[in-house]
Amino acid sequence: MSPRCGLNPRCGLSLKTLALLLCALPAAAQSLTAVRFGKLWDGAKVIDRAVVLVENGRIRSVQAGDAPIPAGASVVDWSRFYGLPGLIDVHTHMTYIQRGGNRLPAVTVFLAQENARKTLQTGVTTVRDLGASDYNDVAMRDLINRGAMPGPRMFVSGYGLSIPRGGQSSPGTAGTPDEVRLAVRRQIAAGADVIKLYGSLGSFDSVDTQQTFTFDEMKAAVDVAHTMGRKVAIHSYGPEGARDAVRAGADSLEHAVDLDDETLAEMVRRKTFYVPTIDHNRYYVDAASEYGFRPAAVEGLNRYIARNLETAKRAVKVGVRFAMGSDAVYSGFGQNTRELAWFVKAGMTPEQALRVATANGAELLGQQADLGDAIPGKFADLIAVEGDPLADIDVVITKVRGVMKGGAVVVTR
Repeated sequence: MSPRCGLNPRCGLSLKTLALLLCALPAAAQSLTAVRFGKLWDGAKVIDRAVVLVENGRIRSVQAGDAPIPAGASVVDWSRFYGLPGLIDVHTHMTYIQRGGNRLPAVTVFLAQENARKTLQTGVTTVRDLGASDYNDVAMRDLINRGAMPGPRMFVSGYGLSIPRGGQSSPGTAGTPDEVRLAVRRQIAAGADVIKLYGSLGSFDSVDTQQTFTFDEMKAAVDVAHTMGRKVAIHSYGPEGARDAVRAGADSLEHAVDLDDETLAEMVRRKTFYVPTIDHNRYYVDAASEYGFRPAAVEGLNRYIARNLETAKRAVKVGVRFAMGSDAVYSGFGQNTRELAWFVKAGMTPEQALRVATANGAELLGQQADLGDAIPGKFADLIAVEGDPLADIDVVITKVRGVMKGGAVVVTR
């Protein structure tokens, strides 16, 4: 067929014939990729000179010792690097692109591609997105899933549920248990994978811990969401809202400080995930001039960081399960994994911190069958880092050299 022929029927090559020819190609030539690593931490153990065979976006096998590569397979040579499973950030706001201003939802989603690109560059291949206007997160998730937009795999919440304030309302506004139940159903009908509640005040330069939703309202949200097969994340800056969130059956507790011993014990008993997002306030401190935060607000943020870290230390000691959340917004993308350093400061080993950012995230998402480990059957989400991540967690934060998502290389450095 000449280059100008294309699929012109006059050239004698029909779409059906072309499809048959493609199907006749060896499977390895179509979709088999071999990824070489100097070492690979698969989520449980280290494999020397690993060769990961990837087929149709999933891991087919993992072998040690520079295993032979099948004929026809393409090769990704990351043998200079240490391999890890793709990381999971369970608290983002991917469609937050800048503060202020009015824009059409389509413009917001288009511009949010930059946040997606920066997130992938950190080695994060999957996110849980906890709150967006106009269901922009649902649109962005669907575009990524269709291959129309590059970005991490997204599990989204639509509107975060909040109490009525100042006459403002949204599809997530609810002020009674019945209204909460309706708002939960509304988010699910719009395509939400997870339900988010703002169980207290506190956001950006405010560290106000005042509880908002009551226990009964939180319980109403959890009951409906769980009945409809969705998990619930509850935002609480303070211990009172956190206590009720845990008792109500939240699957994850976001941000909270000053948790009492009883609440921590209940989290262990219920297997509630703690997503402390310590680093997001560090980011706000560093970006204070960019956001116009007052010096008094910065002082409050720094005090909250110290309380957040102290609470995380106590939670680590008693065996609370953690997941990694950056709470990335605006220019915070690209810093998604800095939370790992706080986990080590809180008493985890680097390997424990990596489990939090991989297997724990997958379990919180209900995606253990597909994500969280670099083992056969899972999605081929792999990252390459320069250095030993089990000895120095900073390697994961600052030295990502390559990222593969679903068998496709999406970042190379």
